[in-house]
This record gives sequence, C-alpha cells and structure tokens, in this order.
Amino acid sequence: MIQHCQAGVGRVGWLLGSGMGCGRAPVAPATVASFAAVALYYFLPISEDSIALYLMVGVGFVLGVWATGTLSTAGDPDPSVAVMDEVIGMWATCLLLPKSIPWLVAAFLCFRILDVVKPWPINRLERLPGGLGIMADDLAAGLVGALILNGLRMAFFP
Repeated sequence: MIQHCQAGVGRVGWLLGSGMGCGRAPVAPATVASFAAVALYYFLPISEDSIALYLMVGVGFVLGVWATGTLSTAGDPDPSVAVMDEVIGMWATCLLLPKSIPWLVAAFLCFRILDVVKPWPINRLERLPGGLGIMADDLAAGLVGALILNGLRMAFFP
C-alpha cells in the first residue's frame, strides 16, 4: 500500500515538474513549456491583474519547488525534463501586461532571453538546493521581465 502511494506521488511530481509532459519535447523543452504556458494563459478567462494569475504564480511556485525537486538528483540537479520553472516564470512575466498577442509575444521573447542569459543576480539563485534552485531563478527572470515590459508599456504606451 505504501509503495503504491509513493509511486502515485512520484507520478504527480513528474507530471507537474515536467510541465504536463512538455519537458519530454525532443527539442528545446524549456521553450516548448514557455510557449505552452503563455498559450494556456491566453485562453484562460482571467485578466492580467486578476488575483487568479497571482495565485497561479504563487501556488505554482510552491508546488514547483516540490515537483521539480522530485526530478532533481545529485548527478543532474536541474534536469531538462524539469520545466515547471519555465511555466511559472512565463506567467510571472505576464503580470500586469495587457492580455494581447503583441504583449504576450513580447513577454515570451523577453522571458526566454532572460532565462537563457540569466544576468546577475538571477544566475545566483540557481545555486539554491534542489527544486528551490530550479524554480527561483526562473521566477526571478519572470519578475524582471514583467518589470521591464511594464516599464516600457508605461513609458511608451500610456
């Protein structure tokens, strides 16, 4: 009975941590997960300033620390299959941005650049242990992306 429960918990961890399987994409799983996240957000009936989006980011981050942590090993502390961090980072980038195709494309590009380049101090967060290290740098990249894009929006598109 206990082994059955452990196997079920392991499957849930894998499913969430892999972004519902996006992490199994044969090419660029992080980019696939980021695209899936922004597409899902676009079709959800929530707005860019709704409490639901904040809850998705916050609760998703906490669940992601656990779920990606189940995928992390000593030999591979940030496996490519663990892409829930991209999902949460992408949603964080969308905070307060107009929910329109041009702004969501900008959010996608901005987040992917920040996630790949990982400027200081974002790159330091990768050093945190297990799932926290996997998730924290992408959440930070998403929040920086949201600041950049909302700053541009307020400066040039009031």
